[in-house]
Amino acid sequence: MTDDLAAIRTTVQTYLDGLYEGDVAKLEIAFHPTSALTHVVDDELKILPREQWFEAVRNRPSPQASGLPREDHVLTIDLVGPTMAHVKLKCAIPPRYFTDILSLLKIEGRWQVAQKVFMTEVR
Repeated sequence: MTDDLAAIRTTVQTYLDGLYEGDVAKLEIAFHPTSALTHVVDDELKILPREQWFEAVRNRPSPQASGLPREDHVLTIDLVGPTMAHVKLKCAIPPRYFTDILSLLKIEGRWQVAQKVFMTEVR
């Protein structure tokens, strides 16, 4: 169990590093190829496939390059079972502040984000 928690933390840190640095290669490591991002916009459910999100990341300045402070932290890690975990975290690309719920699955011995559900607050 300790090894799994460490591996989950590594996957999540890779995601957070990739998000802050705008490094799609790191995001590709953390997110399974079939993963998607789900959120609500104007009371409508929106699903963004991983590749479309990566394209947006490639085409915007990274928070790091923009000189924005790094604001991310893990709130909870729930190891549901030997192949499933949920992680709740906060991150930001000011003025947008995000709460993410990541569903991770252990696939071929490696923890990967299978789904990201998130909400955004603008401050």
